[in-house]
Amino acid sequence: MRKIISFMHMSLDGFVAGPNGEMDWINVDEEIFDHVGKRVSESDTALYGRVTYQMMEDYWPTAGDAPDADKHDIEHSKWYNDAHKIVLSKTMKNADLDNTTIISDDLSGRINEIKRQPGSDILLFGSPTATHSLNQHGLIDGYWLFVNPIILGHGIALLANIKDKVKLKLLISRQFACGVTALDYVVDG
Repeated sequence: MRKIISFMHMSLDGFVAGPNGEMDWINVDEEIFDHVGKRVSESDTALYGRVTYQMMEDYWPTAGDAPDADKHDIEHSKWYNDAHKIVLSKTMKNADLDNTTIISDDLSGRINEIKRQPGSDILLFGSPTATHSLNQHGLIDGYWLFVNPIILGHGIALLANIKDKVKLKLLISRQFACGVTALDYVVDG
């Protein structure tokens, strides 16, 4: 069965964005881009909330075609265009979106149906609201977290709507030169 892996940057105190959604504190560099690119290339499906999907859709389809596109932009743009996209939204309509599935109801049933289909892990990019909804139903199988060396004090929390204790097993940890630490957890049990 396929797994849903939540991929997020977060502050040391567990926030994925500032109180107004700001993410200017996120630290990324070529070392992180290379690490993420390798892992992302092993997946064939991306899951987003509506807001993150629209942000991605505004940039990634043509990012690799820009004259100043770097290696990361070219590779991720190609991956994005080839990947199947799943969007959690109560307001979007499935209006001829290429290679995209919109889920607006029966979240648990629809996600479990997709998880039973052939394919690789499903990467949930950003999307704190989608993460909260999936957490509420116990549908996230792992967390790929990039802990940034900052304490925000307040903002949008990564972990919300957790009904019961969730035990995790650390698979990999990695420190990057820029101070970010990657933690790769799988739900244990």
